[in-house]
Amino acid sequence: MQLHFSPSMKSITISSSNGFLDLMKIKVAAPHVSYRTLFHTILILAFLLPFVFILTAVVTLEGVNKCSSLDCLGRRLGPRLLGRADDSTKLVKSLYKILNQVNTEQIPADMKLPESFSQLVSETKKNNYDAKTFAMKLKAMMEKFDREIRESKFAELMNKHFAATSIPKGLHCLSLRLTDEYSSNAHARKQLPSPELLPLLSDNSYYHFVLATDNILAASVVVTSTVKTSLKPEKIVFHVITDKKTYAGMHSWFALNPLPPAIVEVRGVHQFDWLTRENVPVLEAIENQHGIRNYYHGNHVAGANLSETTPRSFASKLQARSPKYILLLNHIRIYLPELFPNLRKVVFLDDDVVIQRDLSALWESDLNGKVNGAVETCKGEDEWVMSKHFKNYFNFSHPLIAESLDPDECAWAYGMNIFDLRAWRMTNIRDKYHSWLKENLNSNLTLWKLGTLPPALIAFKGHVHPIDPSWHMLGLGYQNKTNIESVKMAAVIHYNGQSKPWLEIGFEHLRPFWSKYVNYSNDFVRNCHILEP
Repeated sequence: MQLHFSPSMKSITISSSNGFLDLMKIKVAAPHVSYRTLFHTILILAFLLPFVFILTAVVTLEGVNKCSSLDCLGRRLGPRLLGRADDSTKLVKSLYKILNQVNTEQIPADMKLPESFSQLVSETKKNNYDAKTFAMKLKAMMEKFDREIRESKFAELMNKHFAATSIPKGLHCLSLRLTDEYSSNAHARKQLPSPELLPLLSDNSYYHFVLATDNILAASVVVTSTVKTSLKPEKIVFHVITDKKTYAGMHSWFALNPLPPAIVEVRGVHQFDWLTRENVPVLEAIENQHGIRNYYHGNHVAGANLSETTPRSFASKLQARSPKYILLLNHIRIYLPELFPNLRKVVFLDDDVVIQRDLSALWESDLNGKVNGAVETCKGEDEWVMSKHFKNYFNFSHPLIAESLDPDECAWAYGMNIFDLRAWRMTNIRDKYHSWLKENLNSNLTLWKLGTLPPALIAFKGHVHPIDPSWHMLGLGYQNKTNIESVKMAAVIHYNGQSKPWLEIGFEHLRPFWSKYVNYSNDFVRNCHILEP
């Protein structure tokens, strides 16, 4: 196309490139028309013409035959500009009709399916399939691949569950070697703490931490990170509680690897006189009842309708069936006022946390008469960790739950809690905890499925004081896309979830925050081939 100006500047002509046909002719009305008006006219044309060229190019590219004349172009552009369908539009509509028909029909049971799309194309050419047959085979292939992907995803989740609940070879080795050391080495059996420091175990001017775990390496990281980040390590007292089988190994570790000036006490649950069957009857029943043990240790796939279950829902159910939830060690925190009768305040830590900042300010915090200082988990954006309400933990279709709880009430987190034991002793929290555990046991676990937090949410109801979220960052064992800068800023980071940092399934970019507190030069660590990442 070409643009021509008359010598007198009274007209402008737009013609085809071959000059035979004028597309547009604009006459300037009179000699007194200003050059400004002419300029604006040219500017408008310069704006519109590219759209004409683009539309022409699109139509030409879509066509089967090339258009080399304006007549052809008119035939192609005409239907589009006038809203009428051309051949390609009719073809698309016919294809939609066939696809809708195939979508409503069942796939024949005896239909043989190709292994790949290229094989399907080859068979279509060879056998002259019509469009409907091609679409039906394609549908069958897609449904088959979808089933295989789902099965693969569920298998992956099961393998991850087994990896998360099993004990890594290196950690098992560490426990056995340290237990053997306890029996053969007097230094490994020395009293913790030394006799002259025993009065400090109940001195309320110190910062008392409680840690309950059977994981020796994880315990060492929690204690080491707390001491190294403290501004007053000489004021720290750690009360490490473990089970009977791990006691000797745990004691050996802290006897042979002291962290002065901090004080570390190691006690087994069997060494607490208060922990009798009479005082913990419900937990005794949970550990021994065959049906409950089978629920946590049995076949997690049997009876599950995987075709109607999403992978995410299945993952949540697997998490809820972790065997640790029926262990007394995991419920031990509900007995803190009785286990430490002389203490006023303690910070309870889970074994999958790392301390990155001094925590002494927690002892100075005012809980406003409440028992439990905890981070609320209902005010975040992520779906896995920080957007939890009671409805995420309880079965509100059960009438007892529906009439007793508010589904929209905010949940809070275990893992790093400041407990006012004096205020706690004036409540019925423990009895309420036992009562609800018994109700859930009698209802065949239909009130809730997930471990120790649900009964605690009920028992501590009305006794929780929210603390700033910067004290406790959760989700490092769930979320691969955890914000690294947020991790660096948190006082305590929590690897809650399956991907623990000591497991191979842990997230590689989050593991260094934990592993930097592991003493990889320790002889026991090296001999058990616990290698630095």
